[in-house]
Amino acid sequence: MVDLLNILELVPDPEIPVINIVELGIVREAKVTGENSCEITITPTYSACPAMFTIEEDIIKLMKENGWNAKVITKMFPIWTTDWLTDEAREKLRVYGISPPEKGADEHHIGKPKKCTRCGSMNSKQISRFGSTLCKASYQCLDCLEPFDYFKCH
Repeated sequence: MVDLLNILELVPDPEIPVINIVELGIVREAKVTGENSCEITITPTYSACPAMFTIEEDIIKLMKENGWNAKVITKMFPIWTTDWLTDEAREKLRVYGISPPEKGADEHHIGKPKKCTRCGSMNSKQISRFGSTLCKASYQCLDCLEPFDYFKCH
Protein backbone atom coordinates (compact mmCIF):
# COMPACT_ATOMS: atom_id res chain seq x y z
CA MET A 1 0.00 0.00 0.00
CA VAL A 2 1.28 3.44 -0.92
CA ASP A 3 1.93 5.97 1.83
CA LEU A 4 0.16 9.13 0.68
CA LEU A 5 2.01 11.22 3.26
CA ASN A 6 5.33 10.37 1.59
CA ILE A 7 4.01 11.88 -1.63
CA LEU A 8 2.56 14.92 0.16
CA GLU A 9 5.94 15.63 1.79
CA LEU A 10 7.02 16.78 -1.68
CA VAL A 11 4.64 19.77 -1.47
CA PRO A 12 6.53 22.76 -0.01
CA ASP A 13 4.73 25.53 1.81
CA PRO A 14 4.49 28.31 -0.83
CA GLU A 15 5.43 31.02 1.66
CA ILE A 16 8.15 29.07 3.52
CA PRO A 17 9.65 26.71 0.93
CA VAL A 18 12.10 25.06 3.36
CA ILE A 19 9.26 23.14 5.02
CA ASN A 20 6.61 20.90 3.52
CA ILE A 21 2.90 20.83 4.24
CA VAL A 22 3.11 17.57 6.21
CA GLU A 23 5.77 18.74 8.69
CA LEU A 24 3.97 22.09 8.93
CA GLY A 25 0.90 20.22 10.15
CA ILE A 26 -1.41 21.47 7.40
CA VAL A 27 -2.18 17.91 6.25
CA ARG A 28 -4.61 16.47 8.78
CA GLU A 29 -5.52 13.25 6.98
CA ALA A 30 -4.68 11.40 3.77
CA LYS A 31 -6.75 8.36 2.91
CA VAL A 32 -7.32 6.10 -0.05
CA THR A 33 -10.98 6.20 -1.14
CA GLY A 34 -10.83 4.02 -4.24
CA GLU A 35 -8.51 2.24 -6.64
CA ASN A 36 -6.80 5.45 -7.81
CA SER A 37 -8.53 8.02 -5.68
CA CYS A 38 -7.74 9.64 -2.37
CA GLU A 39 -8.98 12.31 -0.04
CA ILE A 40 -6.61 14.82 1.55
CA THR A 41 -7.83 16.92 4.47
CA ILE A 42 -5.96 20.16 5.16
CA THR A 43 -6.24 22.92 7.74
CA PRO A 44 -4.81 26.41 7.10
CA THR A 45 -2.24 27.84 9.50
CA TYR A 46 -4.27 31.03 9.55
CA SER A 47 -7.95 31.37 8.65
CA ALA A 48 -7.27 33.94 5.93
CA CYS A 49 -4.15 32.23 4.56
CA PRO A 50 -3.95 33.13 0.85
CA ALA A 51 -1.54 30.23 0.21
CA MET A 52 -4.26 27.61 0.73
CA PHE A 53 -5.47 27.88 -2.87
CA THR A 54 -1.94 27.26 -4.13
CA ILE A 55 -1.46 24.40 -1.68
CA GLU A 56 -4.68 22.74 -2.86
CA GLU A 57 -3.63 23.10 -6.50
CA ASP A 58 -0.15 21.74 -5.71
CA ILE A 59 -1.64 18.72 -3.94
CA ILE A 60 -4.00 17.90 -6.81
CA LYS A 61 -1.21 18.32 -9.40
CA LEU A 62 1.33 16.21 -7.48
CA MET A 63 -1.16 13.46 -6.73
CA LYS A 64 -2.20 13.35 -10.40
CA GLU A 65 1.47 13.06 -11.40
CA ASN A 66 1.66 10.05 -9.05
CA GLY A 67 -1.43 8.37 -10.51
CA TRP A 68 -3.99 9.58 -7.97
CA ASN A 69 -7.24 11.47 -8.37
CA ALA A 70 -7.20 13.62 -5.25
CA LYS A 71 -10.07 15.40 -3.57
CA VAL A 72 -8.90 18.10 -1.17
CA ILE A 73 -11.07 19.03 1.79
CA THR A 74 -10.32 22.12 3.84
CA LYS A 75 -11.37 21.90 7.49
CA MET A 76 -11.27 24.97 9.67
CA PHE A 77 -11.89 23.09 12.90
CA PRO A 78 -10.07 22.15 14.95
CA ILE A 79 -8.06 25.28 14.23
CA TRP A 80 -4.44 24.77 13.29
CA THR A 81 -1.98 25.05 16.13
CA THR A 82 1.78 25.42 16.12
CA ASP A 83 1.83 22.29 18.26
CA TRP A 84 1.26 20.44 14.95
CA LEU A 85 4.67 21.58 13.68
CA THR A 86 7.21 18.77 13.75
CA ASP A 87 10.49 19.27 15.59
CA GLU A 88 12.23 19.11 12.20
CA ALA A 89 10.02 21.92 10.90
CA ARG A 90 10.82 24.08 13.94
CA GLU A 91 14.54 23.64 13.30
CA LYS A 92 14.14 24.36 9.58
CA LEU A 93 12.24 27.57 10.42
CA ARG A 94 15.01 28.66 12.81
CA VAL A 95 17.76 28.01 10.25
CA TYR A 96 15.71 29.83 7.59
CA GLY A 97 15.53 32.90 9.85
CA ILE A 98 12.06 32.53 11.35
CA SER A 99 11.84 32.15 15.11
CA PRO A 100 9.64 29.11 15.79
CA PRO A 101 7.18 29.02 18.68
CA GLU A 102 7.83 26.73 21.61
CA LYS A 103 5.58 23.71 21.94
CA GLY A 104 2.56 24.56 24.04
CA ALA A 105 2.93 28.30 23.38
CA ASP A 106 -0.30 30.22 22.98
CA GLU A 107 -1.39 33.64 21.73
CA HIS A 108 -0.27 35.22 25.02
CA HIS A 109 3.33 34.70 23.86
CA ILE A 110 2.89 37.28 21.10
CA GLY A 111 4.61 40.54 21.99
CA LYS A 112 7.02 38.92 24.45
CA PRO A 113 10.73 38.70 23.60
CA LYS A 114 11.71 35.97 21.14
CA LYS A 115 15.07 34.37 20.43
CA CYS A 116 16.91 36.13 17.61
CA THR A 117 17.54 33.75 14.74
CA ARG A 118 20.81 35.51 13.89
CA CYS A 119 22.65 35.93 17.21
CA GLY A 120 20.52 33.89 19.64
CA SER A 121 19.78 36.80 21.97
CA MET A 122 16.47 36.94 23.82
CA ASN A 123 16.79 40.73 23.95
CA SER A 124 14.17 41.46 21.28
CA LYS A 125 10.94 43.36 20.80
CA GLN A 126 7.90 43.00 18.60
CA ILE A 127 7.78 45.73 15.97
CA SER A 128 4.59 44.59 14.22
CA ARG A 129 1.87 42.04 15.02
CA PHE A 130 2.01 40.99 11.37
CA GLY A 131 5.18 40.01 9.56
CA SER A 132 5.90 39.07 5.98
CA THR A 133 2.79 36.85 6.06
CA LEU A 134 -0.31 36.79 8.28
CA CYS A 135 0.96 33.82 10.28
CA LYS A 136 4.09 35.66 11.40
CA ALA A 137 4.90 38.68 13.57
CA SER A 138 7.89 41.00 13.06
CA TYR A 139 10.53 41.33 15.76
CA GLN A 140 13.84 43.12 16.09
CA CYS A 141 16.84 41.98 18.06
CA LEU A 142 18.00 44.77 20.35
CA ASP A 143 21.55 43.37 20.46
CA CYS A 144 22.45 42.77 16.79
CA LEU A 145 19.63 45.09 15.58
CA GLU A 146 18.52 42.62 12.89
CA PRO A 147 14.81 42.16 12.16
CA PHE A 148 13.32 38.65 12.10
CA ASP A 149 9.95 36.94 11.80
CA TYR A 150 8.31 34.93 14.54
CA PHE A 151 5.90 32.17 13.51
CA LYS A 152 2.81 33.02 15.57
CA CYS A 153 1.06 30.46 17.73
CA HIS A 154 -2.62 29.86 17.22
